[in-house]
Amino acid sequence: MRYLIWVLLIIFSSVSVVDAEIYRWLDEQGKVHFGDSKPVTQSAEQVELKINSYTHVTYEIAPSAVGSTRNSGSKRVIMYSTTWCAYCKKAKRFFKAKGIAFTEYDIEKSPAAKKAYDKLGGRGVPVILVGKSRMNGFSERGFMKLYEG
Repeated sequence: MRYLIWVLLIIFSSVSVVDAEIYRWLDEQGKVHFGDSKPVTQSAEQVELKINSYTHVTYEIAPSAVGSTRNSGSKRVIMYSTTWCAYCKKAKRFFKAKGIAFTEYDIEKSPAAKKAYDKLGGRGVPVILVGKSRMNGFSERGFMKLYEG
């Protein structure tokens, strides 16, 4: 047993934490490129990413002015997203497959969307508003509870 504990301690102490680094550079034609490793032949600058994907789903009550109920009785669905977010893409596919109408705002392309997202206190994507409720991240089951509830 003591041997096993020592082996586990050695293994876990040798595991390093990996930092994701993103680099930006211009090619000879002036085209901007991004990558996860520095190019050998080009000068590059490291880019600091400020928006994250939510890794765990959380729920909140959204401000009453946002995501109000429509006259038809169905709850309005609004999603703040980015093009690179896998959870955002999953949510969009789900909404389309279920025939759920939604409005999407890309917070990297629209300054107005970014301002509204910041006002909501967003710290990651997606942020999904369902009526007066808010979902940070995405899960099909959790969304349906909000949407049908």
